[in-house]
Amino acid sequence: MANMGKQILLERAEAQFVNGEYHKALQSYGLLLKDYPELSEAKAGVYLSDLGTESADEAQTLFDYYQLIKDDKEDAVEIIDHLIDALHHSKQTIQELLIDPLREQADYADGIRYYDFLRLVESRGSFKEAFEDIMFSTRVIITDKKEFISFIKQLLTEGFDEMALGYLDSISGAFGDDQEIYALYTDTKAHKK
Repeated sequence: MANMGKQILLERAEAQFVNGEYHKALQSYGLLLKDYPELSEAKAGVYLSDLGTESADEAQTLFDYYQLIKDDKEDAVEIIDHLIDALHHSKQTIQELLIDPLREQADYADGIRYYDFLRLVESRGSFKEAFEDIMFSTRVIITDKKEFISFIKQLLTEGFDEMALGYLDSISGAFGDDQEIYALYTDTKAHKK
C-alpha cells in the first residue's frame, strides 16, 4: 500500500514539475525523500525543481535528459547533479553541457549519427535518396544546434515539409527560446503553405 502512495506522490511531483510548478514539485519531492531517502527519482526531482525556480528552460531540458538516462545509468542522479553544478559554475548553456553526454547516448541508440548520414548522402549522391533509404528503419541522431538546422533545411529543400515540422515540434523544448530555431520554425510553417 505504501508503494502505491509513493507512486502517486511521484507522479504528482512529476506533473507539477512538467507544468512549471517548481515550488510545489519541490515540496512533493521533499515529502518523498522524507519517507524514502534513497529514492533516486525524488533526489533528481529536488535538484531539478530547485533549478526550475531559477531557470525553467534549463530545468525542463535537464528533466528530459534525466528521463532519457534514468533507466540505463545507475548514476543518473549524480550526472544530473554534476550538470546542474557545472551550469552554476560556468558560462556554458545547458545545450553546450549536454553535447558530450548526448553524443555518448547516441553511440548506443538505434540510429545513425548525423555526420554518418552525411557520408551516406555523399555516397548515394542525393540527400533525398539517402533519407528515403533510412527514414522508416533508422533515426538520424542529431547532437547539436548546427546539425539540427542543417538537417531541417535539407528536409525542406527536398520537400519533406511535414517531417521537418514534426522534428521542429518534437525538439523545441531542447533549445528553449532560441531565436534561430524559432525563425526556422516560422520559415518551415510558411514553406508548408
